[in-house]
Amino acid sequence: MTKASNKVNTASLEQVLNRQVANLNVLYVKIHNFHWYVKGEQFFSLHVKFENLYDEVTVKMDEVAERLLSIKGSPAATMKEYLELSTIQEATGKEDARGMVQSLIEDFATISEELTEGIELAEQVTDQPTADLFIKTRSDFEKHQWMLRSFLG
Repeated sequence: MTKASNKVNTASLEQVLNRQVANLNVLYVKIHNFHWYVKGEQFFSLHVKFENLYDEVTVKMDEVAERLLSIKGSPAATMKEYLELSTIQEATGKEDARGMVQSLIEDFATISEELTEGIELAEQVTDQPTADLFIKTRSDFEKHQWMLRSFLG
């Protein structure tokens, strides 16, 4: 790999990291919305599950932003930037309990797919710490997808 292509890939990796900072921030707000507004027979179990998920997403958001800072990047840090960079959507406010769970399954899948691309890019520029961070996050999000799909039956 040439020095020029390595710089391009490093810049691309910073963009991937920043997209995930944005995604995780949008996801945090979305899950918090679901936590507050879930209704119905599954209220008690989903209310607790959503709290666990947004707590976990907060930690992951911080880890990704700090990784970006550690490679001399600049993480997005405003709601405007998050919404511009994110590939997942905010809650609509119209989701029922099943719709909330389905939306999270889709969001975790989207992020997992993007993390796979990020892993490949990190490995190209021999950034094992970023690849490792993405691998762990993808693994966790794939597990959440399975559990949420099981919840829906």
